[in-house]
Amino acid sequence: MSQPGYDGMFVPHDQDPRQSATPSRGERAVLVDYLDAYRLTLELKCEGLTPDQLATPAVPPSRISLLGLVRHMARVEHSWFRRVIEGQDLDKLFSEAGGDGGFTVPRADDGSVSAETVTEAFDLWRAEVAHAREVLAGVELDHLVKVDDDEIEVRDLVVHMIEEYARHCGHADLVRECLDGRAGQ
Repeated sequence: MSQPGYDGMFVPHDQDPRQSATPSRGERAVLVDYLDAYRLTLELKCEGLTPDQLATPAVPPSRISLLGLVRHMARVEHSWFRRVIEGQDLDKLFSEAGGDGGFTVPRADDGSVSAETVTEAFDLWRAEVAHAREVLAGVELDHLVKVDDDEIEVRDLVVHMIEEYARHCGHADLVRECLDGRAGQ
């Protein structure tokens, strides 16, 4: 499969929207910038695909698809920032989907995925990201939050979010490469 674009990349290296003209300074800025870079990476991996491509799992029997990853990360953002940091008493998103964390993408009777399903997933994810940014901007990194029977610092939660995105962006690399040969970046 040929790799479209710039040696299989999505944009020329010097036009990568995740690259900053100046390096981050300080713990908060570094953590926030890494988290935002991974959020943008997930979005880049999804660009230019049809709804059915976005919902295509890469390696059966895995159900992981790009759209499933977007749904899952909306759930993760919602859970850590609304439920844990803010302490809201909310059910986890997509808990009715058999407990798979949002990875199962809703399909029509013929197995297709609608543009509306894609729009809903991205709108939800973007709304949760926007809310998470607001929450993070208003809380100190050493603030303690309750997780099960322990208390952890918000900085630990942010590092976990970076890890979660990094792992799933690796999945997204493989899914996208199976779809059209694009990899990396």
